Amino acid sequence: MHSLLGLLLVFAGSTFALYLLSTRLPRASTLVSAEEAGDRSLWFPSDLAELRELSEVLREYRKEHQVYVFLLFCSAYLYKQSFAIPGSSFLNVLAGALFGPWLGLLLCCVLTSVGATGCYLLSSVFGKQLVVFYFPDKVALLQKKVEENRNGLFFFLLFLRLFPMTPNWFLNLSAPILNIPIVQFFFSVLIGLIPYNFICVQTGSILSTLTSLDALFSWETAFKLLAIALVALVPGTLIKKFSQKDLCLKETSNTHSLNSRKVT
Repeated sequence: MHSLLGLLLVFAGSTFALYLLSTRLPRASTLVSAEEAGDRSLWFPSDLAELRELSEVLREYRKEHQVYVFLLFCSAYLYKQSFAIPGSSFLNVLAGALFGPWLGLLLCCVLTSVGATGCYLLSSVFGKQLVVFYFPDKVALLQKKVEENRNGLFFFLLFLRLFPMTPNWFLNLSAPILNIPIVQFFFSVLIGLIPYNFICVQTGSILSTLTSLDALFSWETAFKLLAIALVALVPGTLIKKFSQKDLCLKETSNTHSLNSRKVT
């Protein structure tokens, strides 16, 4: 009960701080009023139309208040990641539209890692009992997989990020219960989600530069789409190579049955 109350207090305080940050905007000539911008646009987008509207508003606002937009974006991203709130893909796309493909990618990779580590720490302090109580079967299954791959734990964590057998938010919450070292956890998120972040950020960069359908068939856009396709293929090749040597990805019972057949 105390852990749940503590988590609710942290969540309420963070929500209130983000609310103030998104509504107490410095005035800018590109926006009618700070209050109108906060009420109408500066909120988490739920679809592509809202995302496009938000990116247009923030790109105009960024011309006069670049540091504030950067701080607002980072705060919103860390808020979603730390409290395991779905929808970070929209923020990755928004990063590409606001900051460009490479700065946006770097920013998303760092924020994803820091935010996931924040979720790890919150779960470690407040959420262990809650996670085990509400997801006992999932925790037990993941615990078994982690123990089977303890010798190659880092590669196993990379596999889970590149080809998630379990949602990323649940892995973030359950990691401290599974005794996953926080350093390995951090770098597995940083490296393992690069392809996913790259695809989302590049998509946002492409969408932000398209002014007509003709631009979709330009050489620059074609090269970006080719890069996205190549990055999407690389993880599969690497994991196929390493998983055969270092990872135990099948159920233990199936492994025992196969071994018994080989012996007979």
